[in-house]
Amino acid sequence: MKICLVSSFPPSGRQLNEYAYYIARELQGNPLIDLTILGDELSNYEWATDKNGMPINTAKNEELPGFHVRRCWRFNSLTNPARLLRMIRQLKPDVVWFNLVFSTFATQQHPVAAFAGLCVPALTRIFGDCYTHVTLHHIIEHVDFAGAGVRQEKVYRLGSDMATRSLLKANSVSVLLSGYRRTLVEKYAAENVLLGTHGIFAGCPVAPDFSQRGNPEHRILAIGHWGTYKRLETLIEAFPAVLEHAPSAKLIIAGANHHTKPGYWESIRESQKGNSRIEFRGYVREEDIPDLYRTASVVVMPYDSATGSSGPAHQACEYGVPIVCADIPDFRIMAADEGMAIRFYERGNAADLSGQLSTLLQSRDAQMEMAEQNFSAAVRMTLPSVVRNYLRWFELARHKRVLRRFRDSQLPPFWRPLSTGSAFSGLR
Repeated sequence: MKICLVSSFPPSGRQLNEYAYYIARELQGNPLIDLTILGDELSNYEWATDKNGMPINTAKNEELPGFHVRRCWRFNSLTNPARLLRMIRQLKPDVVWFNLVFSTFATQQHPVAAFAGLCVPALTRIFGDCYTHVTLHHIIEHVDFAGAGVRQEKVYRLGSDMATRSLLKANSVSVLLSGYRRTLVEKYAAENVLLGTHGIFAGCPVAPDFSQRGNPEHRILAIGHWGTYKRLETLIEAFPAVLEHAPSAKLIIAGANHHTKPGYWESIRESQKGNSRIEFRGYVREEDIPDLYRTASVVVMPYDSATGSSGPAHQACEYGVPIVCADIPDFRIMAADEGMAIRFYERGNAADLSGQLSTLLQSRDAQMEMAEQNFSAAVRMTLPSVVRNYLRWFELARHKRVLRRFRDSQLPPFWRPLSTGSAFSGLR
C-alpha cells in the first residue's frame, strides 16, 4: 500500500510534528507500506532555547534519516492546495492521510490560507484517484476561543464551520475523543466519522521504577508549548503552597513558546529568577524525554482550555506517571474513554491546584495507584495497535472499492446503483 502522510514533520517544530514522526516511524517498519511524508517547509520557527536559555536550532535543515520526505507546502501560504495536489498526482498514492488541527496550514492571522489548506482533503478526493483520510485532533465546537486567544469569535466560528464541512468531504475522518464524534454526527449529520485513539509513542512501554521518584526530590513536570491556552500563571501561584506541605518538591517547566506567543516562556522564567525550586528546561531533545518523565512524581496540566486529546497526558501514561489537570470537559472525556487516572482541579484556581498536588505528593500509595492505572491504560493503546487500526480501515476501504468497481463493471449502465450518503459511504 502506498501512503502519503500530510503533516508538519521534524525537524519542523510546528503542531503535531512529533505525532507525525511516531506514526511515520511505525509505518516505516511495515514492509508492505511505501510511505512518503508531505511535510512543511522549514523556517526560523525551528529555533528554540536550551536549558540555559541559549538559542539553539532544532532544525539544522537536515532531514531525519530513514524517511522519504517531500517538503511541498509552506505555512501561511495560499498556494498550498495547488502544491499538494500537484505532488499527490505525481506520486499516485493509494491513501492520502492528513494529520491535522485547524491551524496546521496557517495562523488565525491568515484565515484564508488556513481555510484553503483545510480544503485539500476534499479536493484530493475530487481530483485524485486515491482514498483520503483525516485524523482531526480537535474540533472547533469544543475549543474555548477566549482561552485560546482567538479574536472575532463569531466570524472565526463561521469560517470554522465551513472548514469542518469541507474536511468531512474526505472519504473518512477520525477523531480521538468520543465527544468529538458525537458532535460531528449530531451537528453535521456526518456518516464517515470514526473514533480513533491518540495512543502512546511506544510499542512496548517499560513499567515505572518508583525508586527514581521522590529521591531526593518530588519533581512536578509541566511540559508544552506555552502562552495561549497552556499557561503557567496559576501553577506559579500555586507552587509556594505546595512547598509548605511537600518541602522536597521541585517544579520542572519544559517546552517552549507557542509560535503565536514569542517571549511568553522567557517572561515567566525571568519572573522566577533566583528561585532554586523551579527549573526551566526549555526545549527537550527527544532522547531526553524518557528520563524527564521517569523521574517525575506527577505531571501537571495547567491549561485554560483544551484543543484535543493531550499528548503530555498520554506520555505520562506511557511512563506510568500520575496526572493533575485543570477540570476541562474534553479531559474528563479523555480520562473516561481511555481509563486514565487524573486528579482534576478547578480551572484557574491556584488554591485547588496546590491542594491536589500537595495531597498527592504526601501519599505514596496514591502515587503508586495512579501510576499503575495510567501504565495499564498505556499498555492498551500502544502505537502499533493504533496504526494497525488505521491500516485496517484503509484495507477495508480498498477492498470495498475493488468490489464496487467489479460489481459496476458486471452490470449494464442503467442497472448500476447511484452513490448515496449511507453510513461509511466514505469507505467505498
